[in-house]
Amino acid sequence: MQFIEALKLRSKLFFLFILITIGLFSIGIIGAININSMKKNLDALYFGSLVPVTELNELLQTYHNGLSSSLYKAKRGEISSYQTSNELEHSLNKINQLWQTYESHFKRDEELHYVEYVALEIKVVNRYFLKLLRAARDAKDMSTVSIRSLEKYVSHIHTVVQKLITYEVSMARYERKKFLSLYDGAIYKLAIMLGLIILAVLLISYSVFASIQGDQTRLEVATKKLKNLNKKLENVSYTDSLTSMHNRRYFNLVYERELKRAKRTHSHITFMMLDIDYFKQYNDTYGHIEGDNALKIVANILNKTLRRPSDFVFRLGGEEFGVLLTQTDESNSAKLAREIGDAIREEKLEHSGSAINKFLTISIGVVCCVADDALNEDILISRADEMLYEAKETGRDRYIITSNVSEAKATPIDDLIA
Repeated sequence: MQFIEALKLRSKLFFLFILITIGLFSIGIIGAININSMKKNLDALYFGSLVPVTELNELLQTYHNGLSSSLYKAKRGEISSYQTSNELEHSLNKINQLWQTYESHFKRDEELHYVEYVALEIKVVNRYFLKLLRAARDAKDMSTVSIRSLEKYVSHIHTVVQKLITYEVSMARYERKKFLSLYDGAIYKLAIMLGLIILAVLLISYSVFASIQGDQTRLEVATKKLKNLNKKLENVSYTDSLTSMHNRRYFNLVYERELKRAKRTHSHITFMMLDIDYFKQYNDTYGHIEGDNALKIVANILNKTLRRPSDFVFRLGGEEFGVLLTQTDESNSAKLAREIGDAIREEKLEHSGSAINKFLTISIGVVCCVADDALNEDILISRADEMLYEAKETGRDRYIITSNVSEAKATPIDDLIA
């Protein structure tokens, strides 16, 4: 057994293969005639019936969980036309592949006519889904898809294929009964002679599999640790190490995603750019350690003030923060900006280097608008930056808000938040 433990996983499998091959070869010599008869029935039972049942069930699952599910999501607007077309195309290709594989199996004469009928019904139903696929590719409104028609086609093909499955299952039962009849006669003759061989193979196989199981367990533990490390690494890559807020990299992902979503629903979207007033002077006066502490305090205030799942807060770099709000109109956006400024002032963090207040303050530039297809992501960011500049120029410790994005001069995002 120590020899088996020393073998690598691949060597263990090869060793097991050799042992089983020797055992089966011995069985074959002793009972060649009976084994050949049983093999024929096994092929008919498992490969002729059970495998096709699995394929047909998978085909039905693709209609329900693939095509239907995708269309339901598209109708509700949960996925884009591009995603819808990709999912529909993938499901249709899978259905065709499964059906071709099923047809390639051995078919009895009595089932050929019904198989041809099912093939025609699948083509008819697939033509319906191909029309929807073309509509999705053309970016047409998928909310007009008729649920009644969808359920009608899916229900029909389910009924047709289910009959074929029922037939395959009944044939499997028949072949199994026939096989058991032949097997019982042959196994009695071979039982005594083969018992010792099978027992030896089972014992050795158990030892090998136990060793393999140990390797598998160790592999699963290592894999789990690796997944945890990868998850931690991903979180670190999206998190600012000082404030534990989301960083600029995560902002780029969320901003693009939420802007596209707002465009689809033509809903409000708000972006704020926040900058601590006279922060350089704060660092010069109190030192960088206290400066870092001030950034943490501001980050904590932002997280406490903006607590909805649709509120996203980021540290964009240095003393600059970003806030992205969805489903928030101009009035509520202004209210939140005012609450942020008040909360930071109420913290009463001493700032003797400030020219406007003896405590730490913040300036905020806010842009809020209803997103449409014409809205450019660079313009939205540029406009918020302009409002922040205006807030600083007019005295700091305030917010300036606008809903006009048409006059903004687009500046690349990376230049604005570098």
